[in-house]
Amino acid sequence: MKQKKSMSSKTKVWIILLLLPFTITVYVLAIIGWHELQKIPAVKEWTVAIQQGAYSLNNKLDIPDEYIAIYKKAEETYGVPWTLLAAHHRIETKFSTMDPLLSPVGAEGHMQFMPCTFVGWSHPSCGGLGKGEISKEDKVNPEVIAKYGGYGVDANEDGIADPYDLEDAIFSAANYLAASGAADGELEKAIFNYNHSDKYVKDVLHFYHLYESQLQEIQAAAALETKKKEGL
Repeated sequence: MKQKKSMSSKTKVWIILLLLPFTITVYVLAIIGWHELQKIPAVKEWTVAIQQGAYSLNNKLDIPDEYIAIYKKAEETYGVPWTLLAAHHRIETKFSTMDPLLSPVGAEGHMQFMPCTFVGWSHPSCGGLGKGEISKEDKVNPEVIAKYGGYGVDANEDGIADPYDLEDAIFSAANYLAASGAADGELEKAIFNYNHSDKYVKDVLHFYHLYESQLQEIQAAAALETKKKEGL
């Protein structure tokens, strides 16, 4: 069997040189065509959806958009960074996906408050870990909470301060963190007061710094989602 003659290097170079202008032309036309396609609304939406998916996959930011507004309102009231509140929420109950919202030691609600911290440690039944023996009515009564110096907040002004109400819980957490120094920049101290664990402090700070570093991207994604909901 005869062996086929291999193409010489010189011939290969000439072929490449001849094809190069054609390749460049195709590439330029493809770019121009893609830019024109992106002007079409349906294609533009598809591109944004892909970018959002890639953003979510690469950064793994899992803050539910509907919670951000509550965090920000709490930040306006107490001066605690909303990203810190999000980090606490993520660590405490994985953004309220934990079921039930009650820990084995008695921490309650979306942000896992011990009853004595929520109602006030001066309550006559409080001691130890802070579970206390507080009636259901007193646990959510703003007047009782004020009497005993607790951190529970009636954020939505419905007459009760409920750790199982998301808005009340987040505002209460902001209240407690602010009183512990977070509003003055003493984040580690405030986080440690929330849960006396070095690992807890490290975990919360991890998500806080992650959310801070990606703040612009989070805000942009939330704004886009709002526009979609409003039909803009």
